[in-house]
Amino acid sequence: MKEKIYSEVIEKIIESIGEGIHFINKDGETIIYNNAMAKLEQMDKYDVLNKPFVDVLESMEIKNSTLLKVLKNKKPIKDNIQKYLNKDGKEITTINTTVPIIVKDELLGVLEISKDMTQIQMLSEQILKMKEVKNNKIINHEKVGYNFDDIIGESDTIKKALSISKKASKSDATVLIYGETGTGKELISQSIHYDSKRKQQPFIAQNCAALPESLLEGILFGTVKGGFTGAVDRPGLFEQANKGTILLDEINSMPIQLQAKLLRVLQEGYVRRVGGTKDIPVDVRVIATTNENPRDILNEGKIRKDLYYRLNVIYIEIPPLRERGNDIILLANKFIEKYNKKLDKNIKYISDTGIKELRNHYWQGNVRELENTIYSSMSMMDDEDILTNEMININEYKTNIAENVYVVDVDAKPLDWVVADIEERYINEALDKTNDNVTKAAAILGLCRQNLQYKMKKYNIKRNK
Repeated sequence: MKEKIYSEVIEKIIESIGEGIHFINKDGETIIYNNAMAKLEQMDKYDVLNKPFVDVLESMEIKNSTLLKVLKNKKPIKDNIQKYLNKDGKEITTINTTVPIIVKDELLGVLEISKDMTQIQMLSEQILKMKEVKNNKIINHEKVGYNFDDIIGESDTIKKALSISKKASKSDATVLIYGETGTGKELISQSIHYDSKRKQQPFIAQNCAALPESLLEGILFGTVKGGFTGAVDRPGLFEQANKGTILLDEINSMPIQLQAKLLRVLQEGYVRRVGGTKDIPVDVRVIATTNENPRDILNEGKIRKDLYYRLNVIYIEIPPLRERGNDIILLANKFIEKYNKKLDKNIKYISDTGIKELRNHYWQGNVRELENTIYSSMSMMDDEDILTNEMININEYKTNIAENVYVVDVDAKPLDWVVADIEERYINEALDKTNDNVTKAAAILGLCRQNLQYKMKKYNIKRNK
């Protein structure tokens, strides 16, 4: 009875999984074939179950089946891109991991887990084509990107970042830029490029978190026809950016295995297309960005140390908006000017209460959030010409998290103890206020999430969530 219940539980688990599951036994017959796989291949699962897999293959144009290959050599194949036609003639793209199931040295069968990447593959092809077109426009002087004149700020912290950035534009050294989301990392990157000797050449940006490793590798380094099923000869972004600059956004999200291949390109100045054997020379300046503190991603193993030091020749840290004082109002006025034209408004200035409202907010989304706030607020205004605090569409998190005054006897404790007490108390109050949401609490305290987690560990602050 229990075995029947367990069998039903396992079957429900398999059917609840979003990826396709296909298991053939050692005789090549399909034993497990879930609904996700049936939907992916447009097959009736009962036409596949308990049938020899070689018979099923006749209805689909699958060359070099990974299931049969692993069944033969008993070696796993991981993250393999496969293109084939389903029984209706529709081309589908999957990323498969295929492993032999061996128990007590006996091969029981082969399990394949497939993820449908058809839409993402189409998107990646479109990305490459669009960037090829963009490159042609850049080379033909039809596009001008951001430059340093577009960056507004009077605070010492942003001036320091700009000073380093302008020096960086005079060399070809790799650059690592750290800044929270929305601080303007790509704006700085473009400014460096368009102020450099490479300004007439392509500037290409790629978010490393946007695509899975298998597709990202092909996008960056290109593909060779026959390199894998369905592959075509196509240059990658490094080739397209030759003589120019490539921005690798969110480098901390790039898979470790792919980081090793990127390191080789940086060291040797050559790329090798996926499935190819030819080394292709490229002259590309690399700018990488991270939205996490570099020390944290190093300690957590999110980036290889050798790659980190290769990228971090020039280091630029962009300050969060909450640390930029009067820059908040300078930027807000700039955005008002921009959206006055776009929305056909006539906002003349921000009221004193509006200024206070903007300055008291912590801007977790930084400059991007500020711009969206101004845009949203102005969109809801009628004929008013003054932006007041009542009109500003902003969330409720303010700086004044603690209303009670902290009183201490100066003779009782040394200063560092007092500071630690206050810091621990403020952290707990911020966590209480946000129902233990670490991200929101970090925003209230003016910290990045990683720094708050470090301090919570330091003070042994344990919460329920």
